[in-house]
Amino acid sequence: MCRHLAYLGPPVTLASLVLDPEHSLYEQSWAPHDMRGGGTVNADGFGLGWYAGGPVARRYRRNVPIWTDDNLRDLADGITSGAVIAAVRNGTDRMPHEESAVAPFRSRGWLFSHNGRIPGYPESTVKLAEQLPVADLLTIDAPVDSALLWALIKHRLHDGADAGEVVASVVQEVEAVAPGSRLNVLLTDGTQLVATTWTHSLWVRRTSDSTTVSSEPFGSGHWDEVPDRSLLVATATTVSITPMEGP
Repeated sequence: MCRHLAYLGPPVTLASLVLDPEHSLYEQSWAPHDMRGGGTVNADGFGLGWYAGGPVARRYRRNVPIWTDDNLRDLADGITSGAVIAAVRNGTDRMPHEESAVAPFRSRGWLFSHNGRIPGYPESTVKLAEQLPVADLLTIDAPVDSALLWALIKHRLHDGADAGEVVASVVQEVEAVAPGSRLNVLLTDGTQLVATTWTHSLWVRRTSDSTTVSSEPFGSGHWDEVPDRSLLVATATTVSITPMEGP
C-alpha cells in the first residue's frame, strides 16, 4: 500500500504539505499508522505533482525512498501551488520499481494517484484492458496495476465524461473482475478533486478556503474520516461525499 494526499486552496509551498507538518507524508513513508496489512514502509519511490499559474501539470518523481533525496528540501521550499498531489509508494510484490510506476501519473492537465492493488493483475484485468485502444496499451506508463487503472480512467476523461462518474464506474468495474481490490484514488485537474475510498482509509480536512485529503491525518486542524466505499468530489471550498454501490 501507499500513502498519498491532495490539496486545493490558496497557494502554499510543497514543503508545508509534504515535509513540515507533524506526521507529514515524509514521516508516513517510514512510520505509517494504518497500512492494513499492506506492508510496513513506503520506500519504493515518491512523487509530487502541482500546477504553476495555469492548467499545465508539473511533477517530480523518483524511484528511491523520499528520505534519500537531498534535493527535495530546496525543491519543496521553492515551489508554491494551489493544487497539489503527492504520494509515497510501497510497490506490490513482483511489480517493477521503476520511476514510471510512481504516482502521480499525468495526462492533459490531469494528475492521478492510486493507493492499493488489483489482485491477479494482469490476468484479472484482461477484459477491461480490451476496452482500450491499442495505442493506449502500447504507451501505458508502466507494467503495473496502477498504470492500467489510470489508462482506463484517462481514456474516458479524454472522451469528455464527468470525472466523478468516470472514477466511480472504473472502480466498480475493476472490483467486478478482481474482487478484493484496493482502489483508493486521487484525481485532479487543478480546480476539482475526485477521490475514492475502497478498502482503505481517506481523511478530509476542510477550511473556509481549502480542502485537503490524505490517507492519514497530518498537521493541525480537524480531520473527518471518509467512509469506506465512498466517492469524494471537491473544490477548494466545497466537498461532496456519496456512497459507492458495489458491482
